[in-house]
Amino acid sequence: MLSTDTLATADSQAWHQRLAQLILAAGGVGFPALLEQTLHELVGFDTILVNTYQAQHRPLLIHDNYPPRRREQGIERYLSEAYLLDPFFKAVHDGLASGVHRLRELAPDRFESSDYYHHYYRALGLTDEVGLFARVDADVVMVVSLGFREDAPRLTRRGLQALRHVAPVLEVLLGEYWKWQGQRFQERLAEREPVEAAFDSFGQEALTARERDIVRLLLAGHSTKSAARELDISDGTVKVHRKHIYQRLAVSSQSQLFRLFLDHVALVSRRQAGP
Repeated sequence: MLSTDTLATADSQAWHQRLAQLILAAGGVGFPALLEQTLHELVGFDTILVNTYQAQHRPLLIHDNYPPRRREQGIERYLSEAYLLDPFFKAVHDGLASGVHRLRELAPDRFESSDYYHHYYRALGLTDEVGLFARVDADVVMVVSLGFREDAPRLTRRGLQALRHVAPVLEVLLGEYWKWQGQRFQERLAEREPVEAAFDSFGQEALTARERDIVRLLLAGHSTKSAARELDISDGTVKVHRKHIYQRLAVSSQSQLFRLFLDHVALVSRRQAGP
């Protein structure tokens, strides 16, 4: 049973007034900005990204608050080459479609040792990140990502609990936003982008399909044990595949493997751009 004591407070009145504003705005172009304002009042994050994901396609950026000086690292590099190694992207690809989840809950066991982390994520300066996942169409998931830096208010346990309590309502509102505004983005969302094509073709002539699966896991930050669990094979089998991968691609370290992959991304991008 609902508590009248809870609903009778001034804080409850303020929240429901804001909720009414969100409901009225859900179908309009201004909804993401109002959602940002509401969530900031709730948990005081530093950065917000609203991305839409469809299968293996490049994420579509709907809204963000990144200043110009931080857009190259925070936005352009993510959308051009890094997203396929993002734990949020992988979670969507694996079927996660709703709820509030911390990045640390979804990241592989050696995430902070991965080249993805050192090449891209560390420079963002985030100490915590949480994503609100919402399925807004049969094959489309929207993720509202809130980032917390050392010099900003941190995400508290109560703040995370509050996000999880309001998530069902926000998921419905995000669905309404996509229902009315999604047609503006759908064609761009369905485009095939260079990084996806690069992963499909990286090492294709030299590696087996299983070895390419292992490359993806290793670059994302999985240890040998974690990659073995993901693929339901033994640790020893992963080690053998890893040795073959290095030999066949003529690299001697994971960092060299990562650089080789980035070079391949650039090559694919140039080919798709044409003369």
